[in-house]
Amino acid sequence: GPRPAPPPAPPASTSSAPPGQPVQLASDEKATVELFKRVSPSVVYIATANVRRDFFTLNLQQIPRGTGSGFVWDKKGHIVTNFHVVQGADEVEVVLTDQSRWPAKVIGAEPDKDLAVIKVEAPEKDLRAIEVGNSSQLEVGQKVFAIGNPFGLDQTLTTGVISGLGREIESITRRPIQGVIQTDAAINPGNSGGPLLDSAGRLIGVNTSIYSPSGAYAGIGFAVPADTVTMGISQLKEFGAVRRGWLGVKIQSISEDIGESLGIPENSGALVAGVTPDSPAAKAGIEAGDVILKFDGKD
Repeated sequence: GPRPAPPPAPPASTSSAPPGQPVQLASDEKATVELFKRVSPSVVYIATANVRRDFFTLNLQQIPRGTGSGFVWDKKGHIVTNFHVVQGADEVEVVLTDQSRWPAKVIGAEPDKDLAVIKVEAPEKDLRAIEVGNSSQLEVGQKVFAIGNPFGLDQTLTTGVISGLGREIESITRRPIQGVIQTDAAINPGNSGGPLLDSAGRLIGVNTSIYSPSGAYAGIGFAVPADTVTMGISQLKEFGAVRRGWLGVKIQSISEDIGESLGIPENSGALVAGVTPDSPAAKAGIEAGDVILKFDGKD
């Protein structure tokens, strides 16, 4: 007689977890989830506006200008972001992770590095300062994580690796920013000013721009290294700008002809060809025609 039909096969299972139970995450997934939960409270949303007077009614109007991201630097309310996020804005508003909104004041800026410090008067209990890492020991290939508010959405996390180190990009002042971190982590316009993190959740860079004619993510993102931020942040908070040391001298090498006229060997020092008035060099007594033989104890 005919054979009985085989019993129906059990439905295919897409998970080893029992029905109704959550899927168990892999260890690296758990670490990423934990990193986002731990660091995202330090990341803020920044909205800017310009104030204009209506031509007909003469009433003041607030015109939205742009958005970006930033992160809490300390419990005093200092927040780091990109300079281009707040450039030219009459009003700046910061939205913390608890969705509270705070007016912010621009404290200082370093346009050549596309960095700015703004400040909010939020309670200390509502401010979670980011943990700052070291960007001098980074390696190409190590994992990185970017948190920000692209397109004005809630905080998002993108991941990738360090694609290159020591890159150079052009700042908003058209001066080069050197030592920049290149990453393939998706960094869209709203991520500008947000943190780039290592796998321990420490700040290693500030997401600053993307290489794309359209302005949308194109597989290449850049971040100003954390060491650059750390060096300038105290001066931005205190002075509103970064004060760099300078000498105020114009020097030239000593050629054979110049050496003979001065009675010294060729390339035995640096000839001072000019001194800027009231410069540190002038105040130290250096004059045109002097020859600098040693600097910091070295020939």
